[in-house]
Amino acid sequence: MPTSVTYTAVLDVKRSTAAHLASLLRDHRIAARTRKGRRALGCFKQAVLVLRWFPDGARLAQLACDNGLSVSTSYRYLHEGLAVLAAGAPDLSTALERAKAAGLTHVNLDGTVIRTDHVAAPGPNGADLWWSGKHKHHGGNTQVIATPDGWPIWVSPVRPGWEHGTTCARHHGLIDALNRIAAEPDRPTLVDLGYENAGAGLRHPHKKPAGGELTEAQQTYNKVIRGIHGVCERANSLLSLEVS
Repeated sequence: MPTSVTYTAVLDVKRSTAAHLASLLRDHRIAARTRKGRRALGCFKQAVLVLRWFPDGARLAQLACDNGLSVSTSYRYLHEGLAVLAAGAPDLSTALERAKAAGLTHVNLDGTVIRTDHVAAPGPNGADLWWSGKHKHHGGNTQVIATPDGWPIWVSPVRPGWEHGTTCARHHGLIDALNRIAAEPDRPTLVDLGYENAGAGLRHPHKKPAGGELTEAQQTYNKVIRGIHGVCERANSLLSLEVS
C-alpha cells in the first residue's frame, strides 16, 4: 500500500495561457537545437511548472517532487520559462512609441519595491543592498510606466531595494526618455514627489514650502495630479499580484 497521498488540483490559469507559454518554450528549444527526448518535461508540462510558481511562489522543492525532477533542474526550468517570457516584452523605446501612436494624453511613472527573500549583499556604508528602509523588507526596486487607466506598458529590470526610485529611473534612462516625449508633442508623465525636479516633462505635486503654505491654486493642482496619478497604483498592484 502506498504511503503517499495523491490528490487532484486545478491551476487557476487559462489553458490558452499555458499553451502560449508552451509555444514560446518550443520555439526556444528549436532555436537552441535541443534534441528530442533530452528533456525530462515536455513544453506544456514545463509551462505548467512555471505558471504554478507565479500565483503564490510555489516552493521549487514541491514543483520538483511533483514532476519527478531534481530541485536544480526545477530552478533551471523555471528561469528558462521566465527568460522566454521576458524576451517578448517591449523595450523602453518601443513602449513609448506605442503610447505615442495610441494617442495617450499622458503616461504614469511609479516605482514599487517587490518583496523578495533575503539576499545577502553588502551595499554602501555596510547597508544591505536589497533592504528597503522605506518598506522595511528585502526587495527589488522596479520602475513601472502605465497608461492613464493604470495598465502597465513597460517594467524596468530590477534594481536593489536600497536604491531610491529616482536613482533607478536615471539608471534605466527613464528620466531623459520621458522628458523627451513630453516635448513632442506635449505628453507629460505624471509622478509623485519622489521624482521631484527630475525634469519639466515629469509633472508632480507642489511641495509644501518650509514654514509656509501652498496657495489655493497649488492645492487644487495637487488634487488633480494626485487624483489622476493615483490610478497608476493599479499597475503596481497587478505586478505585485503576479509575483506574490
